[in-house]
Amino acid sequence: MVQTHFKTLASLGEQLEKTSGRLQMTEMIAQFLQGLAPDEVPPGVRLLVGTVFPEWDERSLGLSWRAVSKVINDLVEADEQDWQAAFDEAVDAGEAVRLLLETLGKQPTKTPPLTILEVYATLETIAEEKGKGSRGRKETLLKSLLSRATPPEGKYLVKNILGEMRHAASEGILLDSIAQASGAKKTLVRRANMFLGDLGEVALLALMEGQAGLERVRPLLFRPLKPMLAQPAQDLAEAFEYHKGEVALEYKLDGATVQIHKDGSTVKIFTRNLSQVTSSLPEIVDEVRSHTEAEQAILEGEVIAVDGKGRPLPFQHLMKRFRRVHDVEEKAQQIPVQLLLFDVLFRDGEALVDRSYDERWRILQGVKGAMTAVPRSIPLNLAEAEGFAQQAYRGGHEGVMVKHLLSPYRPGVRGKSWLKVKHTMSLDLVIVAADWGYGRRHGWLSNYHLAVRDEETDVFLEVGKTFKGLTDEEFESMTQTLLALETHRTGGTVYAEPRVVVEVLFNEIQASPQYESGLALRFARISRLREDKGPRDVDTLQTLRTLFDEQFARKGRPQGTEPV
Repeated sequence: MVQTHFKTLASLGEQLEKTSGRLQMTEMIAQFLQGLAPDEVPPGVRLLVGTVFPEWDERSLGLSWRAVSKVINDLVEADEQDWQAAFDEAVDAGEAVRLLLETLGKQPTKTPPLTILEVYATLETIAEEKGKGSRGRKETLLKSLLSRATPPEGKYLVKNILGEMRHAASEGILLDSIAQASGAKKTLVRRANMFLGDLGEVALLALMEGQAGLERVRPLLFRPLKPMLAQPAQDLAEAFEYHKGEVALEYKLDGATVQIHKDGSTVKIFTRNLSQVTSSLPEIVDEVRSHTEAEQAILEGEVIAVDGKGRPLPFQHLMKRFRRVHDVEEKAQQIPVQLLLFDVLFRDGEALVDRSYDERWRILQGVKGAMTAVPRSIPLNLAEAEGFAQQAYRGGHEGVMVKHLLSPYRPGVRGKSWLKVKHTMSLDLVIVAADWGYGRRHGWLSNYHLAVRDEETDVFLEVGKTFKGLTDEEFESMTQTLLALETHRTGGTVYAEPRVVVEVLFNEIQASPQYESGLALRFARISRLREDKGPRDVDTLQTLRTLFDEQFARKGRPQGTEPV
């Protein structure tokens, strides 16, 4: 069978960029999937969504924008003015590369056209290059692809490398397309993706085995599931009323959510963004190995840093442990950590995700052995709930989680089954640009452009700026981080790949014609870096819109601020 050319995928991407209708996009992608050979389906799907590797896959291309632009400069001899002209017209780095290849590039020599399998295999080779001289070898491999690429193909190669697709075909649309192409139920396709965490694998299974294959999918040990997500609530009264009091409250800890997989003596620990941190937390591994009352288990909990008296330490201390790969035992003595469990998703071959939260909690009590669970209460009324929340605050914790007793576990889903109530309102946002500072902050990028993710288009939209919350040392470190992620700059503003996630405190959400999102945060300030989260973990535009409307439940709505 003739292999599918990469230009087919690039052409589809161009068509999707010009299409706004969800049904039309779903149909276009379904037709693309049906035209692929079985071995082309996983790489074709991954390259279309711009992930290259599934989130749980530890491989990384290790190519920055600087490396990509260097290769482009070698190919087309672009200067700073050429790049500026391209970015003046382009909406992102991939589009800028397409424009440069069109205006400055030479016609590729007569070589066989790129195929989806060849592109994917080369990207896998790039990821595997390690050690001395690996950067040069990576750039050579990338150059070998771009030298044969047409301008649209070059655009989508770069988009995959930077993870910046912007064609509005979100994960939800891809899942609908897989269902349409295979004839399987949408609910089964979505459920399989929750467990497998790989659109490519789900697509292949659906197309090859249909509904019957999808029905057999279960959580897999050492394949981390995306964590179930909570929405913020204004206060306990709102959360309590929403679930009609059928809730349990848990301490909301200032730590990092972990998912622990155990099979016999083998234990692996994953963060909420599916990165493995097993080697950084040997004492947690030993605790799980020694005390779990099950041969196989998938547990969820929170790891916090504590002082000598067991009191919680600020989040940044914990991150020093999570980043540690050398001298782990020494750092463990300096920064002890504590595991507090709150859920069990799998036990001895049985998936528990469809069981109610209350039933999973009871199972957890039998599985955890001597390990500690997060403090929990089932309040009879709001007054009891408020008392438990105050107890959490006095213990140095940041708030409470409010969980509906009957809620199943839905990996990767942010719904109102779980609500979080904090001292102040906060959101996790991504930095997409920064302005050069002046005065004492001269030489630093110190005014950060903050963005949410639009889950319908998968695009990051700005909702405000802030220069508050960081120390001088953090300003300096952040400057180096953002410059390494730089895509382009305009005047005094440096635009960066959306990789750096921060927790942002704010007082109010306002309607704003200044931003494409239509909303802006008032008195925003950064409370901490969220190195445990990736850009897809940030709060969404849809969540922000909901919070904006909920503000007016307790106060008047000004004219011009109708529900968004």
